[in-house]
Amino acid sequence: MSNMWGVFKRSLRAKLFLSYLIVILVGVVVMTGAVQIQTPAAIQRHIERMEAHLGTDPGLAEDLRINFIRAVNEITTTAVIVSLIAAIAVSLFTSQRIVQPIRNMMRASREIAAGHFNRRVAVVSEDELGALAESFNQMAEELELTEQRRLNLIADVAHELRTPLTNLRTMLEALTDGVLSPEPSTFQTMNNEVLRLQRLVQDLQELSRAEAGEMAMFPERIHPADLVSSVVDKLVLQFHDKGVALHVNIAPNLPDIYVDPARITQVLVNILGNALQYTPSEGQVWVVVRQVENAIQFVIKDTGRGIPAKDLPHIFERFYRVDKSRARASGGSGIGLTISKHIIEAHGGRIWAKSEGLGQGSEFGFTLPVASE
Repeated sequence: MSNMWGVFKRSLRAKLFLSYLIVILVGVVVMTGAVQIQTPAAIQRHIERMEAHLGTDPGLAEDLRINFIRAVNEITTTAVIVSLIAAIAVSLFTSQRIVQPIRNMMRASREIAAGHFNRRVAVVSEDELGALAESFNQMAEELELTEQRRLNLIADVAHELRTPLTNLRTMLEALTDGVLSPEPSTFQTMNNEVLRLQRLVQDLQELSRAEAGEMAMFPERIHPADLVSSVVDKLVLQFHDKGVALHVNIAPNLPDIYVDPARITQVLVNILGNALQYTPSEGQVWVVVRQVENAIQFVIKDTGRGIPAKDLPHIFERFYRVDKSRARASGGSGIGLTISKHIIEAHGGRIWAKSEGLGQGSEFGFTLPVASE
């Protein structure tokens, strides 16, 4: 008995069937009770009408009453039996239709837990079970993408670490074999490779904190023009040395924003630095700051190489590079825009990228909410 009870507790199909059966039995009891309550009054009315036609014979009236009750009971019994058989069949079919999709999702979830992230379930209805199946498939797709990103991250980190480590090993072997002389320039080159490794590790730590929502933020009230001016002052000489014109257009009477100045400066330096890097000599870069409804919009446009349409949706993914053949030494860690996206979103803003294609320049922008009173 205990085993049967345990199976019942773990079986949704049995619970559904029992619930249907209880509803059926309640209906049968109610119907039978109603028949028993209503039958005497119906018989009495029938006998009174028959007496009006056949006379007042007591034996005839009793015979009519008995036969009428028998007929009602026979009809009720037949109706109850047929209804029970039909209801049980329908209950079994309905419970099977409800339970089978759930069982399919259970099997699929076990396969996903075992690492088969491409498993999906069929959506066979448009009701709540169909919506549950669609949500399950969406979850499975997100898990598959997450797993793919994890594998890509491992491969990208390994690739990023391999280049400077290989360079260091080659130089150390050359020093050991006497091929390279221990001159200051040699050690400076080795130091540059170590710095690359340090920057990569720092960027990875920053990315990990950003994706976990654990970035340290120290917000304060500041005017947008002050942020832009400090960043422009840092980069203006680099723009001048490369021969790229930098235009700054800040709308008047802008309200303050409540942000972490160091973090937003990091975003502006990253985007402006990319604009400078990918804009050729005699090109132009514009920085536009304006208010759009209850937000301050920062837009950086350039006349650089531009971004192909197929690359735009991935531009904020970690380690993603438009130019796959570009040397790592000139490209940074490849996660600056990813960190920038997390910083802006952590401030309640939005970031985007636009481009008409290769050779058409690009536009990066982000919004930050106006500081409340």
